[in-house]
Amino acid sequence: MFQVQTLNKISPVGLAQLGENYQVADTVENPDAILVRSAVMHEMEFGDNLLAIARAGAGVNNIPLDRCAEEGIVVFNTPGANANGVKELALAGMLLASRDIVGGINWVQTIKTEETVAKMVEKGKSKFAGTEIKGKKLGIIGLGAIGGPLGNAAIHLGMEVYGCDPYISVEAAWNLSRAIHHVNTREEIFKNCDIISVHTPLVKNADPNIATEKMINADTIAMMKDGVIILNFARDLLVDDEAMEAALKSGKVRKYVTDFPNAKTAGMEGVIAIPHLGASTEEAEDNCAAMAAKELVDYLENGNIKNSVNFPNAEMNAVGSKICILHKNVPSVIASLTTAISNAGGNIENMVNASRKDYAYTMIDVTGADAAAIAEGMKAIDGVIRVRVIG
Repeated sequence: MFQVQTLNKISPVGLAQLGENYQVADTVENPDAILVRSAVMHEMEFGDNLLAIARAGAGVNNIPLDRCAEEGIVVFNTPGANANGVKELALAGMLLASRDIVGGINWVQTIKTEETVAKMVEKGKSKFAGTEIKGKKLGIIGLGAIGGPLGNAAIHLGMEVYGCDPYISVEAAWNLSRAIHHVNTREEIFKNCDIISVHTPLVKNADPNIATEKMINADTIAMMKDGVIILNFARDLLVDDEAMEAALKSGKVRKYVTDFPNAKTAGMEGVIAIPHLGASTEEAEDNCAAMAAKELVDYLENGNIKNSVNFPNAEMNAVGSKICILHKNVPSVIASLTTAISNAGGNIENMVNASRKDYAYTMIDVTGADAAAIAEGMKAIDGVIRVRVIG
């Protein structure tokens, strides 16, 4: 029986993926796994039994990834599960910024008790006139699970779409509309597009061609067209708030739409601040919870890792007992592991090894020997963090 602790309310659709072999509650002590959404875990102490944490969402800033890796706790996220919800909100953001819908709605509330409200609306509506998005140039930085579908949708709405993503996956590339113009640099987006939407992770790096932190800044805004609209449904720190405030005041930026209000932007004139609603749909919450639960089940029961953010992905079927080892990505560990099996008289039917920066994961299908005894001995090997036997 696996013990699973929930730190937030998790969709029943997700919890249904956990079978009879799982006890799930928010009061579980020393759990085998944790399901979490937004709860901050940096100050939490983890019990010895904790094998995995699954975040029902893409961002994992609320989880201490390095500490989890050091303690042999695999952290999962759910990339793409909420993508459609964010894509749809980004489309709404374009419309809200292009036409002063928010201003118009707010104005109607100020005159709603007037007997002549209908006449006042006809007379005053010109103050809220805007532009259509059809025919406009949309620039998308990041063509992954959200940016790619957004570009495809914009093509169908009659927009001219430019996309930049040097790290695009083969799968994402196959799913892109052929009508999207592929450009090699962000600068081409900045200089040519009427609306710019950012969909990248937050990357801190000294190389400005790699870094995404504050990539929308005074220098890059200066490259843009006058009256540009900027959308941020990815990460708060992709945009320099000080530079954005100056650009809005000067009219260089027409509107800034962000799904991440903060003390600076929430009251900034020219900002449409949405209260982080990108993934706040019933469908997205169900999809994220279901994916997170399935990831936990596959790891706890089969040792397979998919969509981890601190250990490499690895999958393997076994005919014998599967020994699963989380270890440092250093020389000689693999040799020591295989030697331990050989010395015990065991046979390696299959082996999978994968690494991710400083950490690695190895699964070995062993027959002809006591896998539990071998695994116990492996724990003493230098660089080994955690060992489990499945089957």
